[in-house]
Amino acid sequence: QKVACALRLICRVNPRGLKLKIGELSKTAGLPVETIRYYEKIGLMPAPERNASGYRQYRSDHRDRLLFIKRCRNLDMTQDEIRELIQLTNEPEADCGEVDALLARHLNHVRERLAELTRLEKTLERLQKACSRGRSVSECGILDGLNSEIGQLEDNHSANHVPGTHGK
Repeated sequence: QKVACALRLICRVNPRGLKLKIGELSKTAGLPVETIRYYEKIGLMPAPERNASGYRQYRSDHRDRLLFIKRCRNLDMTQDEIRELIQLTNEPEADCGEVDALLARHLNHVRERLAELTRLEKTLERLQKACSRGRSVSECGILDGLNSEIGQLEDNHSANHVPGTHGK
């Protein structure tokens, strides 16, 4: 609702066309200025025009692209997945099978991550049960469990998940 309100205000100020400075686009999209610049730098966002003073001027298609990227990131899609979707949007008459396949791969990744999180939860519960009250840190069952599971953790590469990244 805040975004819609901000857009109405901006369009009222500039009814001939949406030309936003980066700060205005940031507020409209709810993303930091640094993130917008980063998306431009890596090619997810097209470079905006610049006015005579050198300020970036964003149009409605920039805003729409930025909101598309934001929605994709909210779904934990990677930059490569987003880039692929953007490329596919440039072929509006093409079969959407590639879009479906990308989403199926992403869904599979999400399911794998959920399984990883379930294993993580069970490990943490097991460690928590090892704790008994009134003992010193040197006798801590949790710390002992963490030390004894070091070998298991090093062998389990899938447990080293960085949110927003996917193995190919």
